[in-house]
Amino acid sequence: MIFGDFNRFNVGPDEKPTYYRGILARLLTNPGTCRLHFMSFKRIMLKISGEALGGDDGTGIDPETLESLCREIEAMAEAGLEIAIVMGAGNFFRGVKGVAGGMDRVTADQMGMIATLMNALALQDGLKRVGRTAVVMSAIETGTVAKPYSAMLGRKLLSKGKVVLCAAGTGNPYFTTDTAAALRALELKCDIMFKTTMVDGVYDKDPLKFPDAVRFDKITYDEVLERQLKVMDLTAITLARGSNLPVLVLKLDGKGSIIKAALGETSLGTLITSG
Repeated sequence: MIFGDFNRFNVGPDEKPTYYRGILARLLTNPGTCRLHFMSFKRIMLKISGEALGGDDGTGIDPETLESLCREIEAMAEAGLEIAIVMGAGNFFRGVKGVAGGMDRVTADQMGMIATLMNALALQDGLKRVGRTAVVMSAIETGTVAKPYSAMLGRKLLSKGKVVLCAAGTGNPYFTTDTAAALRALELKCDIMFKTTMVDGVYDKDPLKFPDAVRFDKITYDEVLERQLKVMDLTAITLARGSNLPVLVLKLDGKGSIIKAALGETSLGTLITSG
């Protein structure tokens, strides 16, 4: 660990932003004070499931959960990290469930794209309320609701310290938000992709069903593909492998996990690389 008090996440909501910021700023100005390789990445793609905004039941948008997440993101951005985000849509709608109920796949996926836009707008509003400017960029036409997605504009916004929220997936049906996150990470020249899940990394089988599941600290793209591990869809893994984009799979625990990971603590999850 970097500081003896780093697990002190029981501070009040008004104190947290300053607390997080202080930790990050100290590392940015004097990274030699710890063993972490903090400056190994500066621009991060953060893939967050829709359920993460829904609180305990994973549906809709829970105000306290949204605020906590936004404060964590704002603290990271304040310290100099450049953050792009792709949101899922499971708290509102999942295309696969619509298809299972007899819905046309294209229509179901389009509904999912709109749901990701709703989440991105909620995150934009939450970030604004904690003092961070965020810009929603949509892969589908939305009129005045969001800007059309542009990699060049996205990079420019990131370099100016604005959080870029990439909504509506890739804009095409049959592609998941995991694939969209990998694609946008490459287009925006991110150094790493954080994929948040309900568990703390990649396991050889579902740890929620099998108590003897084994967790990997590190694993290669090829191993994920060969084992057909269900941590994220295989198209996303293939895309990341093709451009050697590191993927860190970790649990979004509401206790600073993404801040710790941003500081370089990849042991909090499973790091997927070429080996």
